[in-house]
Amino acid sequence: MLRLPMTLLCSRFAPLILLFVVAAMTGCGSDDDGGSTRAPQPATLILDFTPNAVHAGTYLAKARGYDRDAGVRLEVRAPASGADAIKLVRSGRADLAYLDIHDLALADEKAPGELVAVMALVQQPLASLLAAPEIDRPRDLEGKRVGVSGLPSDVAVLRSIVAGDGGDPDRVREVTIGFQAVPAMTAGRVAAATGFWNVEGLALREKLPAAREFRVDQFGAPSYPELVLVTRPRTLERRADVVRSTIAALRRGYEATLKDPDAAIGALTSGARGIDGDTARKELDAVAPAFVAPGGRFGDLDPRTLRQWAAWEAKFGIVSKPPDVATLFAVAFAGAR
Repeated sequence: MLRLPMTLLCSRFAPLILLFVVAAMTGCGSDDDGGSTRAPQPATLILDFTPNAVHAGTYLAKARGYDRDAGVRLEVRAPASGADAIKLVRSGRADLAYLDIHDLALADEKAPGELVAVMALVQQPLASLLAAPEIDRPRDLEGKRVGVSGLPSDVAVLRSIVAGDGGDPDRVREVTIGFQAVPAMTAGRVAAATGFWNVEGLALREKLPAAREFRVDQFGAPSYPELVLVTRPRTLERRADVVRSTIAALRRGYEATLKDPDAAIGALTSGARGIDGDTARKELDAVAPAFVAPGGRFGDLDPRTLRQWAAWEAKFGIVSKPPDVATLFAVAFAGAR
């Protein structure tokens, strides 16, 4: 701390000198706008999949500098494979990642305590059963061929929807078709197939307008968040400010997306290659209502809903026992402003 002689402080020039000292001490570390010039802290965010409309708010947050305003410099990367995000976060080579909530449950079952969810990206399940026009309701699929990708969550979605309509899932003829729901449906190879209603559902209705759509949370499943933002507990402990800043930037980006979807699509198509703007806009229009929780806020995690999800996750065989919601989700952190 800078000290001045008492004789100088008592002089008639003391007020001017003190003003000079204060200005010198506070001037360093300030920019022209009066804010701190401390450089934003770097952070890497891995997407759950190739860039698509769900990520529009993330790219808008980057394009408008919301991350830097919040004190973080986000580097957004697409994963090389489905398991890439989990590996990168676990190893500390990435700070955060978006994950499908079922992938989070499976990862935690294999290696408990290595990941923690800090925010919801999409507040509703995107999983659905897409069916031919002649299928009036899910239980009509008894005895018929239904396509699944091969993921455990797909089988759970199929069985939950059929059982939720009073049908017998054991009487459905499951066929593994990979991620070919739309071609398999339009070719008539299956009577129904699992798929995301905001992507495959839209694509199918363009080719088959009378196709049916049965969403999993309409037939027995809780309205769980499909996609969540995860990190390591160690990162949450040691770099809490970075995680908090990231959440603040993303919240601002998605709130802006709801107000100006055209700007969000522009940021997405500029920030990621190979995206068709018209298709992305249709997908964004479909999924946008799922960005906010029932209370109208982006990012919140609801403990009651998560406990219901955990029970459903085990009941339909995605994991062997319900995930520990208290340790797997930083609920209070997600709701912080």
